[in-house]
Amino acid sequence: MAKLELRGVNKAYGKTIAVQDINLVIEDNEFFCIFGPPSCGKTTILRLLLGLVAPDSGDILIGDKLVSEASPKDRNLAMVFQNLALFPHMTAGQNLAFPLVERKLDKAEVQARVQAVAETLHIEALLNKLPAHLSGGERQRVAVGRALVREPAAFLMDEPIAALDARLREEMRVELKRLQREMKHTLVYVTHDQEEAMAVADRMAIFEAGGIRQIGTPDQIYNHPSSRYVAELIGSPPMNFIDGSFDPSQGRFDCREFDFSMGFPGASGNGVVAASVAFRPEDIVLHDAAGGQGQIEANVYEVEPLGAFTIVDVNIGERILKVQAPGQPRYQLGQVIRLGLDPGKCHLFNAETGKVQ
Repeated sequence: MAKLELRGVNKAYGKTIAVQDINLVIEDNEFFCIFGPPSCGKTTILRLLLGLVAPDSGDILIGDKLVSEASPKDRNLAMVFQNLALFPHMTAGQNLAFPLVERKLDKAEVQARVQAVAETLHIEALLNKLPAHLSGGERQRVAVGRALVREPAAFLMDEPIAALDARLREEMRVELKRLQREMKHTLVYVTHDQEEAMAVADRMAIFEAGGIRQIGTPDQIYNHPSSRYVAELIGSPPMNFIDGSFDPSQGRFDCREFDFSMGFPGASGNGVVAASVAFRPEDIVLHDAAGGQGQIEANVYEVEPLGAFTIVDVNIGERILKVQAPGQPRYQLGQVIRLGLDPGKCHLFNAETGKVQ
């Protein structure tokens, strides 16, 4: 329903910087995720958009209209909180109707909107129940429904399914994606769960210490992280790193811990610099030691069978690397194997700046 934009936005609480120099455009009808660890500025962005706090500097726009000083009621944004904030003394139907009743809408229109939203969320049978008599997933649907009935310009959601168990979270994120697609509303979704963000987002912003480190689609961020911080944050099992040095004149990385080199002819820089090569566990191919294939020799340290795939922890001296092997391969602890790496799937990061070399 509306594009949201922050231009050069800053917000501090005393000496604590909450967000710094935020430039962000969330397109109309986009499912946009704000992802990062706790206290990185995610919720502050929602509070700034909603108008609960004012920026110290910069502009906030909703649908190309400047709203930096507008009150929350004039911004027409709907919020779903982590704790859901349902009224315990009201039935599910009354909770859904509350925003419309407060606006003194006609009773027939209120009833029609509540019924339509209940049908969309498949909660028609719950309308006469109190929140205490609903399951966690049912309460979550009611909280989302209360936001939907308002027909706002955009939805803001602050870790709305964090309190649910793992299976229910999977179900709810599918439902939220379906709802957003069907209703064609802009949705800003805050989470610290990387799997959740990757699963639902059209695009996502990676936050660190109040700043944006990368914006892109989940595929772009996963396959082309712009910094070591982003590479470490996204992916499970996490990305592997090997430390060493990079010589731009030769386009070659040399490991300082063991015998390993790799060419990066497209990388840039002046003079030899400390650097790290990074690669994802699923991009490593395991070879039998006797075959002579693979660039790195290692020993099997631990094996974690997970059904569809197996995590094989290998050690090279003191360093432990994780390999995600398909299926259920059999390895013995201490077995000597070799690791095959595709240079096209490896990343080179400057050790000093943390950025792609």
